[in-house]
Amino acid sequence: MSSYGVNQEFLENATAIDQYIISNLLPHDTGLSAALENNQSSNLDSIDVAPNQGKMLYLSAKMIRAKRILEVGTLGGYSAIWLAKAVGATGKVVTLEIDPEHARVAQENIAFAGFENVVDVKTGPALDTLQAMQTAGTEDFDMVFIDADKQNNVGYFKAALAFSHVGTVIIVDNVGRRGKLSDESVTDISVVGTRNLFQYLKEEKRVEATAVQTVGCKGWDGYLMALVVA
Repeated sequence: MSSYGVNQEFLENATAIDQYIISNLLPHDTGLSAALENNQSSNLDSIDVAPNQGKMLYLSAKMIRAKRILEVGTLGGYSAIWLAKAVGATGKVVTLEIDPEHARVAQENIAFAGFENVVDVKTGPALDTLQAMQTAGTEDFDMVFIDADKQNNVGYFKAALAFSHVGTVIIVDNVGRRGKLSDESVTDISVVGTRNLFQYLKEEKRVEATAVQTVGCKGWDGYLMALVVA
């Protein structure tokens, strides 16, 4: 096993377990499967959440009875569809995507899945969009999922807090960084941005937070979960 990776045998076993979980606990969903297929045919990077992680987001939203969800980082809309399934026809998901082509593909996928009236895809730099939403007095959200460029994690989290109320859940993806997070010698901007988020949360009294590492078909990573308490 390398310092910052998982050896091939371990990764294959972890991927097999993910597939076992998926085959037993995730019934086939045409909209979700079509989204992944369209993303691939549209040459989008294969960096969507894993299906079992998507269902974790879905269940997290259902557990808190979320009706309004903010997502930062749309890609092809796969996770947005999971979130839309959680809020249902009377809910709202607002998802932010910087790349117009990604947003176009996402809108196709969301429409095919039947959630075009639930999901609002906003295109442009997320921090600018978030500022415009604050200026417009956008209503608070019950849940926020942050899965965009990691160097801006702190800015996204602060914006998420501005749209939160006591009880809002904020989830940040990709915080494990293949084991590089705790190595201060690593200066990759995504690692530093994630590390900055942890340092910020050490002092942020409005939330209680933790993070867990994950391993599976997406490799070695992790996610952070925070609850707004004040």
